[in-house]
Amino acid sequence: MYEKTILVTGGAGFIGSHYLNRAVVRYPQYRFVNLDLLTYAADLAHLTIADAPNYVFVHADITDRDAMARLFKEHAPTHVLHFAAESHVDNSIEHPQAFIETNIVGTQVLLDLARTHQVQRFHQVSTDEVYGSLTAGAAPVTEDAPLLPNSPYSASKAAGDLLVRAYHATYGLDTIITRASNNYGPYQHTEKLIPRFITALRAGKKVPLYGEGTNVRDWIYVGDHADGIDAAFHKGRAGEIYNLGGGHELRNIDITRMLIALAGAGEDAIEYVADRPGHDFRYAIDSRKAERELGWKPAVDFTSGMKETWDYYVPTS
Repeated sequence: MYEKTILVTGGAGFIGSHYLNRAVVRYPQYRFVNLDLLTYAADLAHLTIADAPNYVFVHADITDRDAMARLFKEHAPTHVLHFAAESHVDNSIEHPQAFIETNIVGTQVLLDLARTHQVQRFHQVSTDEVYGSLTAGAAPVTEDAPLLPNSPYSASKAAGDLLVRAYHATYGLDTIITRASNNYGPYQHTEKLIPRFITALRAGKKVPLYGEGTNVRDWIYVGDHADGIDAAFHKGRAGEIYNLGGGHELRNIDITRMLIALAGAGEDAIEYVADRPGHDFRYAIDSRKAERELGWKPAVDFTSGMKETWDYYVPTS
């Protein structure tokens, strides 16, 4: 008999797989049900715990209400950890409908079933992009900042977050929302900036940098993010939001130069391309609430995290 049965949506994705690889081993007293549609950015090969006795995989779509109803009936989850999402901003600009369906409708389907089955906690994994763009020099945003999303992706995540908030306020569902800064690390799909640039440089190609590369992002190592999620899941107060930032604000040009240095390339490896429509200038979040209430703070410094990431995509022979 397990203490908890945790439904983890999107557990074959980048962040979800890192969480499961830690949690399945850390909590043998919990049963983990990994629900994933296995779209292009997911990969079961990243899961090192597939044979664990307290782990099971289910292939299904969170927007399919009938399939989700069968899953809740069969596996009776006591908790939901919701990672599943369409997440690539460029794709959301070209095909926003998929983001509406997965990130909003899919979240609502899960919330309905969590309420019906009296789930003890619903944890929404979200993003700092819902806060919108900051100017240079502005203070990092806290959890009570207004939501000002500027892309179809961030708008869909903000809508999902607001549904989670509403189900807590209206129905009394125990909910938690965590919002993290830009993740990096092993297993990330090559559509994202760091692995995309690494794989291009490895192939001797130029890296496409938006605009002048002055946009600023805060970066968090994916393992630190997974640990922050775990801390919020176990220690967070119902109805609360927790920012999980890495504390490493860097311009995109700085990231690019770090990567071309690792590749032994020069500035001529950079190809400046037209900026993305609605490109947010800067993201920065204040994580002091998570440190104060959860006892969490990031542990991996950016240089060592980037070296580990580089070594994953460019293994030594």
